[in-house]
Amino acid sequence: MTTPIQLLSDAGVSIWLDDLSRERLSSGSLQKLIDEKNVVGVTTNPSIFHAAITTGHYYDGKIAELAATGASLDETIFEITTTDVADACDLFAPIAAATKGIDGRVSIEVDPRLAWDTAATIAEAKHLYNKVGKDNVHIKIPATLEGLEAITATLAEGISVNVTLIFSLERYRAVINAFQSGLEQAKENGHDLSKIHSVASFFVSRVDTEIDKRLDKIGTEEAKALKGKAGVANARLAYQVYEEQFSTERWALLAEAGALPQRPLWASTGVKDPAYPDTLYVTELVAPGTVNTMPEKTLEATFDHAEVTANAVAGTYEEANGVLNALEGLGISYNDVVAVLESEGLDKFVASWKELLADVEGALSSARKAS
Repeated sequence: MTTPIQLLSDAGVSIWLDDLSRERLSSGSLQKLIDEKNVVGVTTNPSIFHAAITTGHYYDGKIAELAATGASLDETIFEITTTDVADACDLFAPIAAATKGIDGRVSIEVDPRLAWDTAATIAEAKHLYNKVGKDNVHIKIPATLEGLEAITATLAEGISVNVTLIFSLERYRAVINAFQSGLEQAKENGHDLSKIHSVASFFVSRVDTEIDKRLDKIGTEEAKALKGKAGVANARLAYQVYEEQFSTERWALLAEAGALPQRPLWASTGVKDPAYPDTLYVTELVAPGTVNTMPEKTLEATFDHAEVTANAVAGTYEEANGVLNALEGLGISYNDVVAVLESEGLDKFVASWKELLADVEGALSSARKAS
């Protein structure tokens, strides 16, 4: 029987898992998802690492070992996270080899506290890349205005990049420009463009969370009718931008030199509102050349009962524009929404990172006393 997951893969959607932990690596559960659920990549973020490291006892031994060597707090977290990512890269190495590096990717994010510091982000990206030491790693860089230059500079060094926290169409265009500029510089620097890979992580469910809140305040029937539509509409219009920007003469020259497109990656695809179908941000965003990174709950729901239509995004741009125009007509400012979401997204990651620092500091302190 052909599963919905297989239909997604057949439609050109790469399925990545939005989670990683030492438990997943040690227990074989990640390998099982690769074998049974077509998972061909992994994304991580500060919140994922915070949950992984502070749940259970899988990191106690490593923390004790690092405490004994006198490792600092930052060194400990750097060692733990890069080790998990390097081991996951090894797990996905056969997929990376089979797809010539397009899939089999594992992402690790720069310290979110650096999101507004271009030079520090570039330095951290290089440090992470060298420490992980695997060709199939993606270095995640937030799509802040300061991050755009860092994205270009990192790609120019031949390092593959996952651009994260993209909410607006305007910023997405700027991300694609940063990507293409990075490849142009990489070519000048003598790098093989066919070995540089990138995805652009366009966030979906958080758009609905913010806009639905504003629609509820308006409370009219017209407002209620628009609930749960903005996230998909915004993402579909992002795919239109992708089609446009990778059909230009500028891109044709890069493609001729061996470059591969920066694929759109649908992020934040777990529904936040239980009133919505649990596979909403999967089935409505099927399009060739995309990645959908899912929490395991969404992955399981997709496998069990998603109704997958090949290229569900085709022919939807006029309708998607209509949704955003209707929201503007109700006084909901698109520019304000996406600005709030970028700020909140970064704040959440910084908060998770600070919580992680505090928890690991406590674990290091206990380990030092115990020894």
